Amino acid sequence: MRRDGLEHRAFLYSGVEDFLSTTVPFLTQGLEADDAVVAVVRRPNLDALHDELGTGSGVVFSDSAEFYDHPVRTLKRYLELVDSMRPRRVVALAEPVWHWSDQRQTLEWARYESLINEVFADSGARALCPYDRDGLSSAVLDFARHTHPVMFDGRIEHENDRYMDPQVFGAGCDVGRRFERRPDTAEYMAFHEEDLHPLRVFVGKHAEAHGLDRQQAQNLVTAANEVAANAFQHGVPPMGVWVWRDGDELVCEVGDHGFWRPNPLIGFIPPESARERGFGLWTVRLLVDLMELRAGWDGTFVRLHVSR
Repeated sequence: MRRDGLEHRAFLYSGVEDFLSTTVPFLTQGLEADDAVVAVVRRPNLDALHDELGTGSGVVFSDSAEFYDHPVRTLKRYLELVDSMRPRRVVALAEPVWHWSDQRQTLEWARYESLINEVFADSGARALCPYDRDGLSSAVLDFARHTHPVMFDGRIEHENDRYMDPQVFGAGCDVGRRFERRPDTAEYMAFHEEDLHPLRVFVGKHAEAHGLDRQQAQNLVTAANEVAANAFQHGVPPMGVWVWRDGDELVCEVGDHGFWRPNPLIGFIPPESARERGFGLWTVRLLVDLMELRAGWDGTFVRLHVSR
């Protein structure tokens, strides 16, 4: 099924042989068309695919466990790949990892799969995303059906009537988000627009005490400062920051009493310049392990998570 824009299909497979029966022809067709062909898949599929096609095939192989380490950073890698290969079309066999025990991380990866449809809509790329129907949960398989316009089971390809527009899917992710209650041990500091230096010092001291390395600590301070600046632009006083430990994770939350009503794609879609709306939140997401935003009647709160 050929499109002028992005071709984004989910492939539900059972076992390595079933995987190879579809993915090998998919990659081979790309090679024959002189496309830029990449295979980012999980082991043991990666090894089987490499054995089948050989080292001189022209396919660029990558291990999903290394490539899919962070939703926004992974999205950025694919953007750089598409840009670097122009005017050739990119053909990507892209198998995400779904081993996250944290439901929040799983939701962010599902949102990432949805964003592919928006970010690469005019790229002309072909993407086939394998999903192991025997090894993945029913929730993850449902995410596949909501985030891919076309489904393929190895025999039949069909337009997916359960596919959701990225705006709608992203809004659902945010509406369904529930923050756990802050622990009593969380430390709080109010901050004011005229001087964010105390906030940076406050967050930096907690990052150092938690054992974050120098780069992680600096990234968290920069992210918290950017979110605080956003709060002044869109929010309502009083405004404050909370910091607490959650096992190996340090959590920093910035909150105000306004209601931002953010576009569900803001901060996920890469801006073209630093002056474009959403650049700040895009940068924040790149700096931390996880950024969560909740906007409601009691205000707007952004949580930043960093693990040591």
